[in-house]
Amino acid sequence: MNTILSRRTIRQYSGRDIEPALLERLLRQAARTQTMGNLQLYSVVVTRDAQRKAALSPAHFNQPMVVQAPVVLTICADFRRTTSWALCRKADPGYDNFLSFLNAATDALLFTQTFCNLAEEEGLGLCYLGTTLYQPQPIIDALQLPRLVFPVATLTVGWPAEEPPLSDRLPLEAFVHDETYKDPSPADIDRFYAEKEALEANREFVRINKKETLAQIFTDIRYTRKDNEALSTTLLDALRHQGFLS
Repeated sequence: MNTILSRRTIRQYSGRDIEPALLERLLRQAARTQTMGNLQLYSVVVTRDAQRKAALSPAHFNQPMVVQAPVVLTICADFRRTTSWALCRKADPGYDNFLSFLNAATDALLFTQTFCNLAEEEGLGLCYLGTTLYQPQPIIDALQLPRLVFPVATLTVGWPAEEPPLSDRLPLEAFVHDETYKDPSPADIDRFYAEKEALEANREFVRINKKETLAQIFTDIRYTRKDNEALSTTLLDALRHQGFLS
């Protein structure tokens, strides 16, 4: 079966280590991914040391796979290296701004996805940690990231010790638009989300949380307005600290 079609998020790993040669090969191959101006505006911090993984764990809400996985990869938007290159070559860099962060973050995320595809083809399991942007400053501090380097993605990587069920996905018509964007009608929303809302696991999730709809789980519990606004402030502060916002 195509590895993308069988993709699962793996949070439990065996005790088997990842050979450095394998990891190096995957990182080198992933570097063939698309990149703006062929500048490769990313850096990857590889964390294997147990104490350093423990230092990263609080920034990811102490999710157990951060310390359990043999390897943690923090993929960073990096305009420092390019800026240093420019300065060393009598050029005047202008990359201490938000657009440059977005360009570097795009490069970093493209690299991340390519690495995921390659690693899963080798049989490795991964968990993408969306918490990376929630508390970036502790990650910056733990990894000693300098100005114009910013963490945008974290992967825990290891050999799987579980085979969780496939997660659901919206139908193609929910996110593919012909020629121009079509704003979904209430009837469209009913059709797009019918299968997701009908899943027994999701229905149980709604029941045990004493909510009326699955959407309320996301708005009232998982990704609340209060948290989003507070974490946005934290993110903007960290971007200023790293030199991407004046």
